[in-house]
Amino acid sequence: MSTTVQPVKAVESAAAQSFSLAGALNRALGDALAEDERVVVLGEDVGPLGGVFRVTDGLAARFGDTRVWDTPLAESGIVGTAIGMAMNGLRPVVEMQFDAFAYPAFEQITSHLAKMHNRTRGRVALPMVVRIPYGGGIGGVEHHCDSSEVYYTHTAGLRVVTCSTPGDGYRLLRQAIDCPDPVIFLEPKRRYWAKETTELTTDGPSIGQAQIVRPGRDVTVITYGGTVATALEAATAGAEEGYDLEVVDLRSLNPFDDETVTASVRRTGRAVVVHEAGGFCGYGAEVAARLTEQCFHHLAAPILRVTGFDIPYPPPKLEAHHLPSPDRILDAVSRLQWEDENA
Repeated sequence: MSTTVQPVKAVESAAAQSFSLAGALNRALGDALAEDERVVVLGEDVGPLGGVFRVTDGLAARFGDTRVWDTPLAESGIVGTAIGMAMNGLRPVVEMQFDAFAYPAFEQITSHLAKMHNRTRGRVALPMVVRIPYGGGIGGVEHHCDSSEVYYTHTAGLRVVTCSTPGDGYRLLRQAIDCPDPVIFLEPKRRYWAKETTELTTDGPSIGQAQIVRPGRDVTVITYGGTVATALEAATAGAEEGYDLEVVDLRSLNPFDDETVTASVRRTGRAVVVHEAGGFCGYGAEVAARLTEQCFHHLAAPILRVTGFDIPYPPPKLEAHHLPSPDRILDAVSRLQWEDENA
């Protein structure tokens, strides 16, 4: 796989409007279905119901049940069927209802979807997207709030992306559908109803590129998905305490944008990695290792991580204590400053 995917042709859109993330993803699917007859959408309850989170709302009525349809409750069968479709020229977009519900399809994803291109020496491509709502922050119970990104980022042959805003959700999903490689598209559930005024377009950073969403000079906060908003809250609060935090939204977990991230850390000399998944063997460990290897002589303090705890996902009343918060991020920032002053 190459490191980046060029954006699809920019779509014409009206003036900026207010969109939720769910609404922007719905628009992306609708535009892709309208522009390319090879695109199909399938999954549990994606038809008349419009999906658990209503991301596919109205698509079955608009495009018919040969383009958007409900499947049996059998995730392995859903992904296996979609692989066959992709092998025969279609561009399927699969919806998994929740993060942990995707595990029954894990063997299909890792053993076949990720490996088919290499197994056939490049003769068979699988241009397919697996959409997975992931993460906490919605008061969900066990099997509904997993952050399973490292399972997929560790699997060679998969591109793994996640969005944090409606505008970037539209852009990334359109690029994922256009991508010749299989893409795991992680959608942070807690952001589905967050709105922004934006113009939906495919212009902007592509798969493989991170984005600096808040410039700063003191500490680089590296994050993605649902915790981007948390990091921005921490940066706003930190400014009142004299910290100027730079926030980097990774967007693409695999491939990883070393250039953007290392350039930021070399400027600030300090880094905090934030994610919802547990810390042990979490995605932040890979980020910290890469930065240590590439930025060692620029670091004024060790790289710290702010993550979920290494426990099964807690009950809804306790998830606020489990998830990274602005206070926990600022605590890590203050420790970086202390270690620098006492070096």
